[in-house]
Amino acid sequence: MRRPALLLPAVAAAVLLTACGSEHAGTQSAGAGSGGPTSPSPVGQPAVDGVRITSVTIPSGSRSTSPSAAASASTSPAETGGGVRAERLPDGLPADPGVSAAYEVVNSTADALTYTVIFGFTTSTGGAVSNQKVTVRSVGAGRTVTGTVRLGTLAPGAPPVTRVKVAEVTRVPAAEAPSEPGVCPPSGIRITADDGDSAMGLRVVGLLLENCGTEVRTLDGYPRLSLLDDDLQPVRGVEVMKGSGGIATVAGFDDPPRAVTLKPGERASAGLMWRNTTGFGEAVDVPYVRVHATAGAAPVTVTPHLDLGTTGKLGVSPWRRTAEQTGVPGS
Repeated sequence: MRRPALLLPAVAAAVLLTACGSEHAGTQSAGAGSGGPTSPSPVGQPAVDGVRITSVTIPSGSRSTSPSAAASASTSPAETGGGVRAERLPDGLPADPGVSAAYEVVNSTADALTYTVIFGFTTSTGGAVSNQKVTVRSVGAGRTVTGTVRLGTLAPGAPPVTRVKVAEVTRVPAAEAPSEPGVCPPSGIRITADDGDSAMGLRVVGLLLENCGTEVRTLDGYPRLSLLDDDLQPVRGVEVMKGSGGIATVAGFDDPPRAVTLKPGERASAGLMWRNTTGFGEAVDVPYVRVHATAGAAPVTVTPHLDLGTTGKLGVSPWRRTAEQTGVPGS
């Protein structure tokens, strides 16, 4: 799994794709491009965890390029995006320049996997303009899936995009992937992780649980966690503590555990807390966390990326009911 040093929050959209074999996964829906017809430029980009960009399309008539820049655009298979030269979008004119990239996902493992990919759209000098998030579901063992990701609409004054790269790839067992929005899994429990918060080396990520089924569910105490490495194997040497464990004082982390009963449409949350400070010893990175809501519950693997530094400690808060409700069971 590859993670960027920094992902810039620009125009971001997610595509949920299902892949049962070697097939075309689909095209990200981001609106029609404003440019004229053009041929995709092949690229020689190496694969990142099985994901590779195969070609990039930058329409010559797009508002991301001036007529003179379009006429003189050059491509090179060795460069993502082909090194196409372009001018800045006119201020006050948001537009979809029609930039897109074709990609392929190759699952060389023995298990079906669900991939989440961040594609970075950048300038010719590598400056980030936009990130697009694509989820490719249930890629079977030994299968290849292809698809297309679009840049979408740019903000006024945005610089031109000339290159596309695979910025980050995460992949989890297809049966343990968080369900897509609007779909309730067979377990009737939907589990996701939020983007977290950080301050002065302290990291906090929330686990969100929704009873999207039709039965009442009861959570007892703390979520059961398994910490996994890039190969989805157990991470050793990390102490998982019930409560804050002295890491920091954070509201709710040291509340006594209690049974939480959720009616259909109700939600609960728990928290993960750690410090990423470093000292003596080897830093520990935990890209995946397998979560069991209760003993015996079907697992869900989330990707909060726990950069634990050399502390070797992870605090876990108990489940607690949240005020927010979905209101519609099975939604």
